[in-house]
Amino acid sequence: MEVTKDTMIGDLLKEDFGCAAILMGAGMHCVGCPASQMETIEEACAVHAMDPEQVVSALKEYFAVER
Repeated sequence: MEVTKDTMIGDLLKEDFGCAAILMGAGMHCVGCPASQMETIEEACAVHAMDPEQVVSALKEYFAVER
């Protein structure tokens, strides 16, 4: 999966729910919230005061290993 800061959280979870552990490990404990499903990584990071590039990097690593 191509992951960018514009990727929707819901799309990530549909692709592979295992990536929820990456998001939760980064501090996004709201991945199960229905509202988070329609947020981009960048939007979610803004809410949680996180660097979207770090989260994207971790997700890219996850998907590279999983595939």
